[in-house]
Amino acid sequence: MSKVAVLGAGSWGGTALAMVLSDNHHDVRLWTHNSEQKARMEIDGKNSKYLPNVTLPETLRIYDDLALAIDEVESIVIVVPTKAIRETCQKLNKVLKQKVIIVHGSKGIEPSTHFRISEMIKEEMFSELCDDVVVLSGPSHAEEVSVKHPTTVTAASLNNHSAIYTQDLFMNDYFRVYTSSDIIGVELGGALKNIIALGAGISDGLGYGDNAKAALITRGGLAEITRLAAIKGANPLTFIGLSGVGDLIVTCTSVHSRNWRAGNLLGQGQAIDDVLDQMGMIVEGISTTEAVNQMAQTYNVSMPITAGIYDVIFQRKTPKEVVDDLMTRNRTNEIDDISLLLKRNMD
Repeated sequence: MSKVAVLGAGSWGGTALAMVLSDNHHDVRLWTHNSEQKARMEIDGKNSKYLPNVTLPETLRIYDDLALAIDEVESIVIVVPTKAIRETCQKLNKVLKQKVIIVHGSKGIEPSTHFRISEMIKEEMFSELCDDVVVLSGPSHAEEVSVKHPTTVTAASLNNHSAIYTQDLFMNDYFRVYTSSDIIGVELGGALKNIIALGAGISDGLGYGDNAKAALITRGGLAEITRLAAIKGANPLTFIGLSGVGDLIVTCTSVHSRNWRAGNLLGQGQAIDDVLDQMGMIVEGISTTEAVNQMAQTYNVSMPITAGIYDVIFQRKTPKEVVDDLMTRNRTNEIDDISLLLKRNMD
């Protein structure tokens, strides 16, 4: 049994992952910055705002005091929105006394710096306290994990010991964990698939069928994500796994996906501000689209589908106009650029 703190009381961290850890008989402390949410969860025995039909384990302890939540823990699981990562780490620096392994389950890119989550954590955390950062990512809707449907994810770290530690921490008969050393690829796959999920939702909102969605997943997902990630140092082969095609499939085809739902409303003609008001939760794909569109320009990487989704969200271009632009682009070969990336990686 390990002592683990989970920071962030949303559906993924504060419910699903905390439940997995509790099922594995760890001493799990869940922290929320919201005292009202803490009180409500203790009264209801549920995380009513996010997963109202799921009962929390009786052994799960809930805190709004960060110092108490992390006291003597061996690992800290950070699952807060991208925009809250730095603030959370700064709070940790003030109260953390022991060295820990940090696992994060957040998926996003910081718009101002284009940093991945682990880069943000390492920049903010005192090195003598942050032993290592592990990324936990893959096709894993909280709604399904919380009712123990079979799920597989990847724990990625440059330190193999930390990846295996995380694998042992979470793995059980319904939550299978693989390890990887490609932290760049796993993080970028998890973040960038949210852009494509927005596109898949837009496609469905326009009334298009499976053909269009398959094109988005392959050309926008596998091709564009692999191009950019390889430039950033990822292994292209990562994207045929859970953090690539796996996460794309689940996020682009399921109504559980908030990015798909937001895109679906955009495809139906609603304005972005109205969409965000209706969602009531952070849609990570919005800020990630902005960051990745800038990255594509910086590194001169062809990402036309990402650029089209950016135009819908930030330039107020109509989804139908973007689709017409994409379908009438100049002719090109499908796999030449991907073949070059794979060859370069193998060399």
